[in-house]
Amino acid sequence: MAKATSAPQNAYPETLGYRLKRSLLGPPLVTEALENERLSNPVAMGVLSCDMISSSAYGTEEMLTVLVPAVGAAAFSLVLPVTAAILVILIIVTLSYREVVMVYTKAGGSYVVARENFGVYVAQFSAVALLIDYTLTVAVQTAAGTAAVTSALPALAHESYQTGISVVVVALLMWGNLRGIREAGKTFAFPTYFFIFSLGLVVLIGLFKVATGHIGVYNDHVAGAFNLGHPGGGVLEGVSVFILLRAFANGGSSLTGLEAISNSVSVFNPPEGHNARKVLGWMSTTLGVLVAGVSILAHYTHAIPYLVGSPTVISQVAKAAFGSSFWGHTGYYMVQVATMLILWTGANTSFNGFPFLANFVAEDRFLPRPFTRRGHRLVFSNGIIFLGLVGIGLLLITRAKVDKLVSLYAIGVFCGFTMAGSGMVKHHLREREPGWRYKAVINGSAGVLSAIVVVIFAVTKFTEGAWAVVVLFPTLMYLLIRTHRQYQAEARILGEGAAEAAVEARPLPRHVAFVLVDSLDLATARAIQYARSLSVDDLRAVHFVLDPVRAQRIADRWVRLGLSRLPLDLIDCPDRRVDRAALEMAIEASADGQTEVSVLMPRRAYRFGLGRILHSSTGESIAASISRLDHVNATIVPFDVSDLGRLGDRARKKKVPPSEGEQAEQKIDEERLPRLDGATPISQLHSRQQAKVAGRVKSVTVQPWGDTASLQVQLTDDHDRMTIVFLGRRQIAGLTPGCRIVVDGTVAELKGHKAMINPHYEFVSNGRDAE
Repeated sequence: MAKATSAPQNAYPETLGYRLKRSLLGPPLVTEALENERLSNPVAMGVLSCDMISSSAYGTEEMLTVLVPAVGAAAFSLVLPVTAAILVILIIVTLSYREVVMVYTKAGGSYVVARENFGVYVAQFSAVALLIDYTLTVAVQTAAGTAAVTSALPALAHESYQTGISVVVVALLMWGNLRGIREAGKTFAFPTYFFIFSLGLVVLIGLFKVATGHIGVYNDHVAGAFNLGHPGGGVLEGVSVFILLRAFANGGSSLTGLEAISNSVSVFNPPEGHNARKVLGWMSTTLGVLVAGVSILAHYTHAIPYLVGSPTVISQVAKAAFGSSFWGHTGYYMVQVATMLILWTGANTSFNGFPFLANFVAEDRFLPRPFTRRGHRLVFSNGIIFLGLVGIGLLLITRAKVDKLVSLYAIGVFCGFTMAGSGMVKHHLREREPGWRYKAVINGSAGVLSAIVVVIFAVTKFTEGAWAVVVLFPTLMYLLIRTHRQYQAEARILGEGAAEAAVEARPLPRHVAFVLVDSLDLATARAIQYARSLSVDDLRAVHFVLDPVRAQRIADRWVRLGLSRLPLDLIDCPDRRVDRAALEMAIEASADGQTEVSVLMPRRAYRFGLGRILHSSTGESIAASISRLDHVNATIVPFDVSDLGRLGDRARKKKVPPSEGEQAEQKIDEERLPRLDGATPISQLHSRQQAKVAGRVKSVTVQPWGDTASLQVQLTDDHDRMTIVFLGRRQIAGLTPGCRIVVDGTVAELKGHKAMINPHYEFVSNGRDAE
């Protein structure tokens, strides 16, 4: 059996960009490993709850920043009922989302709930709300974490330091998430549990000291702190209600992150809904205990917020609880480190939720399709990168100031709560499953209360920056709907019906091909060589004359090189509009309605910027011009000027050994391939041998075989490949690129390659029985 010649597998080394990506992110994960990229409940708790639980570090402080200047020392009493109101909202919304994660187990949260119950257009309101919230979460959490650092290290409390530290942290979070879900879980779960332990210890020790009367009380009048206001009465009581609502709005930021579980249900181990419900309960209970504990201790210690943001209220509470002994200082710094880590990694919740949400919205064609693509490590890389860049931009604009960001915060997430609760009510009314009345009351209560909170946010924080969100909502809604309409317009043109009609249409009886010649070089020769391999009735070379002297030199050289067997047309182009001249040529060639026209254009590709600057890209403009015509096709024949020659020489001289990373990656792939007794490597097969072969499907193609269609499969075992042909079949259920099969049959030869015709086959990776 003749052995087909082919380039060595490693003759062409990977690009520098890919090698850099692999060194930063690790080896790529194959698609079937997606099932292994799930999170256990403890790891999911650490990864998905860090945003919500970390808000206990600043929720009480944000309430006091409103109450202290307005009502003075009475703020430390009012903080308790405000906290109680927030905890009531927490309980009701948690009960609501317990129903969401049980019904919608494929992730998506309030967006999917709204889409399934109110339609895709109404769902965009929820999409905009959550996209805004996720983006702000990255900036707020990171800036708050930096404030924890400056509380412990006042020397860093400079605006430039705070901004720089915050930007670096967002970049690290982006990098960690690009490495994959499981990698991010291992990286980010620890800070959550460390913070729960540290702050829980503060609450326990602090409450014990309160019960025994040994808790310290801070001086209300201290330099740098908020000035104490004076309680009002009479007519001013109405103003006091407004102040309470503002404090409630600030403290409501503690509930952001609660929706993260519902937006990431698909990353849980099966059964996804039950596991998500468990983690949701753990998360909400932990948050409620910590927020209540910090507020109670702030009430007794009079921990007052400072104008510059540090020392924070939580740092003062920790210092009062631990005392001034050696172990007290040790505990205090432990809490500051834990707070720093949880706040920084709290932004990680957005890096988990935002890409999934953007994927859902993009699948509905309201966001660009690149948001649906999984990247190098099976995560939605485009969503992660976009979120990181926007978060960094917000930090640079606001100089990492929490007070400038928090006024925009939480409106989006409560809009999501409203849509989720309302959508679930409609679901219960439609499905009427057992217990639907109770569930409808829970979800309805959550929706109504969340809507009230949204109004409170919009009114009380309008002048503090909420106006920007109010303006941004309709703007983003318009952009999403405009994107959707663009995709709809394309679908009408490129729809399956039109495509099917075009495929089934009879081909035109005549085919003419033109090769555009700008100069006689290797790139042009390659395009001519390719054109000669086509089945055409007439093949012609064309040069558009912009410079008569240069055109004559090309014509003379054409004859001298012996190329006169291929006609060269010199077409006058007096206005130098080459794209217009090509369009007129194509119109003339296809004017009879019976001719298919192909225009081939050599393109000299340059890997480096200088080559791109030194040479024009006329081919792209010509292709854009003539592609508007029916039965006229533009084909660009690329030729890599920068590196192809060197690669060819290297391949001819020797086989390039794989790098260590490539060896490790290849070893992983080999270990994943089926290892079955009696299986023969493809490289050891010979003609007419009865053999069993195990491998991975590289490609699947339906090919005509005489008068009957056939399914043609390329099978590889990472060392060699062979063709498997199933005669008379157009498809086999489950036989897709990437799956693993074992075939048993007689080895044949097909066009110089090893092949098997109609072998017995068996799926290996998914356990299907053989036919």
